[in-house]
Parts: sequence; C-alpha cells; structure tokens
Amino acid sequence: MEQTTLGRTGLRVTQLGYGAMEIRGPRVWNGRPVPDEDSARILNTVLDAGINFIDTSYDYGRSEELIGKYISHRRHEFILATKCGCTLVDHGDHDETPHVWTRDNVLHNIETSLRRMNTDYVDLLQLHGPTVRQAEEGGLIDALKEIQASGKARWIGISSYEPNLSGFIDWEAFDTFQIPYSALEREHEPWIAKASERGAGVIIRGGVGQGEPGHGRGAADRWAVWERANLDELMDEGETRTGFMLRYTLTNPHMDTTIVGTINPTHLADNLRFAAKGKLPADVYAEIQKRLDAAVATT
Repeated sequence: MEQTTLGRTGLRVTQLGYGAMEIRGPRVWNGRPVPDEDSARILNTVLDAGINFIDTSYDYGRSEELIGKYISHRRHEFILATKCGCTLVDHGDHDETPHVWTRDNVLHNIETSLRRMNTDYVDLLQLHGPTVRQAEEGGLIDALKEIQASGKARWIGISSYEPNLSGFIDWEAFDTFQIPYSALEREHEPWIAKASERGAGVIIRGGVGQGEPGHGRGAADRWAVWERANLDELMDEGETRTGFMLRYTLTNPHMDTTIVGTINPTHLADNLRFAAKGKLPADVYAEIQKRLDAAVATT
C-alpha cells in the first residue's frame, strides 16, 4: 500500500484510507442496519489489508463505538481521525445531527469520542464543516489548540468546502483539510492545490464520485458529464468506472489520502485492487482533464 506524508503533520498515511461513516447504522442519515459482526469484519479487513488511515466523526451514529469495540486493541496499527462540533439528538426512530459551534461542545465531543473509541488520543481532530463566521464567533481554533495542548489530539484540521474553504486556507491555522473531490466534482481543484502548497495535508472525500451511476445527490448531472467526456474509452480492459475514478483521484499531485467507505469486503477488495494499479499515466490523466473541461463547458 503506497504511503505519503500528510502535509506538515509528518504522519505517513496510506493513499487509500477508510471512511467509517458506512458503519453508522440506521439511526443517522438513512443509514443501513449493519450487524456488529459485519462491522468487526470490515474494520479488521481494512487493517489486515494495510490501510492505516481511518476517518470517522462524533455524529456518525455507532461508528466511533464500533471502532473502539473491534479495533482499539490494534490502535498502534492505524492513524485515527475524527470530527467535532457535532451533536446527536434522539428523535425517537432516528437521530438528528445539528452542529453546535461552541468551545464547550467541542470539548464534550473529544471526551466522548475518546471514550467511545477506547483510546487516549486521536491523531487528527477536525472541525466538521463550520462557516468562517461560526469558527470565529465560537473561538473554535482556540478550543482545538487547547485540546491539542492536552495531548488528546496530535494535529488539528477541518472538513470544509467553498465558499468557506478558501478563507480557512488563508488562516493557515489547520494542519489538514478534508475536501470533496472527484473527476465528477472538480470545483475544489484549485483549493486542493493551494492547501497543499501552504504545507497542509489534504484528505479527499467523495473520491469515487459517490459510487456508480444512480447513487447519491446530483448523480444524474455528475454522470452526464462523464458521458459527454466519453471517459469509458480511456479505461483499461476490466476496469470499472469507480476504479478508474479512484485512480484519477489518487493521481492528483496535491492529495495525500482519499477516504473511501464500504461495508462490503468485496468492494473493499476492488478498491484495493484498483489502488494497487497506481496513478494513471500522465498522458491519460491530461486527456481526462481536457475532456472534462470540454464537457463542463458545454453544459
């Protein structure tokens, strides 16, 4: 498994990471029921495969709890990232997840997350999508630095997107940025480059375009761009669209790791197989970008 350095943190991370939102269970965001034995299997299979970066969040349902239950005894094998600024509010048959951007809530989040995951520290603590104004008014940077000084988080970051991402990059307060990006969602491409050039680590989410056609919000529009760009003819024989997009994401020179979530060991094996093929050839990568630019220009 190819590794790279996560920006200024110095952490060596596998370029393919695991997004643990998929084991959240049914109470949050219409998640699927996941038997505990399936969660245990996928988490341990991830580590057995050599993936060493796992990303979760306070508001990912049972995700943190299951990480603590099934792989905390292997804590030395992986780099652990979680997110804060979150709540879980019981609404009977499901949980709502409003954010509360205060120092007290961020401190509550880290204490609860550490207890759930049965660990004394996380390698990376990230704000979960505040606006620039919310971060300023809540004194969130100071709260993160307080947690960092206590040793409960080694590094601090943020999960963000435009129009706030560019402002946060200019702050130069975060060690990492988690940013949505794929061949079908390239609008953050300049900010990925800027964050990396400023020395921050770059974590990509959504790097396989949220799955095959028909899945996720805005799927039809995204895949229409793929069709107009006629990217299928650039794929290797036997390569899936998801695998091709994963390799496209991994080829971006400014990314450090991309978190891909699944509960299915077969899908994980497919991700590993395509990641193992490595980056796309330079001429293919350039041709993809040329075609995507032309396809977007015709919308």
